[in-house]
Amino acid sequence: MKTTSKNTILITGGSAGIGFETAKAFSEKGNTVIITGRDPERLKNAAAKLKNVTAIACDVSKDSEVRELVKRLNTEFPQLNMVVNNAGRALFYNLAEENINGFEKAGEEMLTNYLSIIRLNELLLPLLKKQKEAAIVNVSSVVAFVPSAHLATYAGSKAALHSYSLSLRIALAKDTAIKVFELMPPLVNTDFSQEIGGANGIAPSVVAEALLNAIDNNEYEIRVGNTENVYKAFLASPEGALKMMNA
Repeated sequence: MKTTSKNTILITGGSAGIGFETAKAFSEKGNTVIITGRDPERLKNAAAKLKNVTAIACDVSKDSEVRELVKRLNTEFPQLNMVVNNAGRALFYNLAEENINGFEKAGEEMLTNYLSIIRLNELLLPLLKKQKEAAIVNVSSVVAFVPSAHLATYAGSKAALHSYSLSLRIALAKDTAIKVFELMPPLVNTDFSQEIGGANGIAPSVVAEALLNAIDNNEYEIRVGNTENVYKAFLASPEGALKMMNA
């Protein structure tokens, strides 16, 4: 699949970070891009900086807003052929501490990072199946392989997303033209990641570039930057990789 073939692309969480840089990269190649986010003002400001981009406020964790988004996409963008599930939620805390509300935190992360993606993909599959070429991109993380203790439930949600992406790829390969990609960034320098040392991470534009290159070359598992090294370490020694991640 080529990123320069006048695609129509939905990017959730597109107002900042990886989502914004991905929207920018796709729009600069002449694609039509729709970005979503929870903050209408922030979303509007992001879209104003880009070409060929439409902003639609939507919280992917809310069923009614997602269904309204899908209805609008079917009406206004019937040629939609790519979905980038980038919206995410990460909470940094210590499982050993008391009164951390871990259950509630895990529920928020699982809903946004995993269940919401399943819902949106399922609702958009009828539209994607109409296209000659189509793709779903699920944005997971290096911690899908090797968890960080202070991102335990976030890592769990991304591990679930990784497993789901594998199964979805197999299921859709049988009778559809929909390709399933999984983007696995390492630590990235975004507002989203500052609490966990994001200032030391790679630029989100690097992740966006890696995604576009992978789609052009039909590389379905996209392990960006240090993620590839962590993955190789995990294959060689899961215990060693876990110690390295949590050093």
